[in-house]
Amino acid sequence: MESFRTGFERSSKSAPGECMDIQHRDLAGGRWHALSLAEQLGNVGSEVHRAVSAEGNNDSDFHAAFTRALELFDLTLADPRHRKRLKEIARARELLCDAAGQRSVYQTTLEDIDAYLLCFAMAAHNASRISVASSSQHGGASTIDGGEIL
Repeated sequence: MESFRTGFERSSKSAPGECMDIQHRDLAGGRWHALSLAEQLGNVGSEVHRAVSAEGNNDSDFHAAFTRALELFDLTLADPRHRKRLKEIARARELLCDAAGQRSVYQTTLEDIDAYLLCFAMAAHNASRISVASSSQHGGASTIDGGEIL
């Protein structure tokens, strides 16, 4: 667990969007900014869920999923569309780090963060279903204009 903590400290010193070893190169190349906030946080939630599943069973899988979640949080923080939401996104990242660390200041668990981010995944899923249904009803024209759903 100590190597995990050291990895967090290295990651927290880099600027948002500036990761030590990029795992999601295609997303970091600009594709991430095409996703809605709900889609972005839903993807972060997928990595957090992987970390929750690996916790206590496989330290390398846990560390890898946690590192990917931090990277996706950093990409989300670097997205200029979310300037008004930086405080909430940064706090969620901070809570994730706290929950995974050895000393929990906020008394938040990884399961709490997983549940919080699941709401965004569900919102993104529901928005995509609405978009597809609307598109088929209106002859292919989508009524969702690509803006934020939140």
